[in-house]
This record gives sequence, structure tokens and C-alpha cells, in this order.
Amino acid sequence: MLAARSALPEATFMTIRRLKTYTGSQGYVYQYYFVGKRPAQASGAHESEANEYIFDVTSDRKLTYAVSIFLPHQVIAAWAECHGRPLVDSEQYAAVKMRLFRAFDELEEMQTRGRQLQIDSQSLEESLASLGVE
Repeated sequence: MLAARSALPEATFMTIRRLKTYTGSQGYVYQYYFVGKRPAQASGAHESEANEYIFDVTSDRKLTYAVSIFLPHQVIAAWAECHGRPLVDSEQYAAVKMRLFRAFDELEEMQTRGRQLQIDSQSLEESLASLGVE
């Protein structure tokens, strides 16, 4: 089996994204998938280094657009100091996903107003508390 697989061209092995659905309280049905995570450098005096989580989103199955959610390192550090332990990657991702869902629920024009979202200390605390993370 391994020999046959290695004989196939590399392009044959593609990443399959898990398309998920979320119905927002505004009445829109969103489809989204996680694209990836990368470090985001500060670009201004008021910004800090962060992790950028990128999702591709559509609400009409015609136009797909990227949504970036920034989780600043200082917010993660403040949470860890307050709770006495580091925030593991899966908990960070859960908080990011909760921020995406909140945007789906609150923003009427997600495509124009929700392309770059931030997580602050208060929203991180609220999101994780709603998931039972202490």
C-alpha cells in the first residue's frame, strides 16, 4: 500500500477542509472553515504581537472571504497570570472560535465590518468561562 501511494504524484494528496455551518442570530447561515494560524507582528504603536487565526467564510455560497481573528500575546499572558497556568493551544482556538461566533451573531454586515476581529482580556475571559475553562 505504501509503495503504491508514494508512486502517486504529490498533488494527489490534498488537505480536505471541514466546512462547518453556524446560524447567526441575525438570521444569516454562515459556512466557514479554519485556514490556519500564524504570528502577526505589530504594525502600529497601539498594537502588540499576536497570533492571527484565519477562517474562510461565506453566507451565500457564492462569495468566500477571509476573516482574521487576532489573539494578542499580552492577553494570553494576562490570562495565564490570573489563572496560574498557561492557556493551551486548544483553549486559545476555542476562544477564537467563540469570537467568530459572536461576530456572526452581532454583525449584520460581516463581510464589510467583520474581516479583522480582536480578542481582548474581557472577551477572552467571558468566552472561556462560557466553555467552563478556568
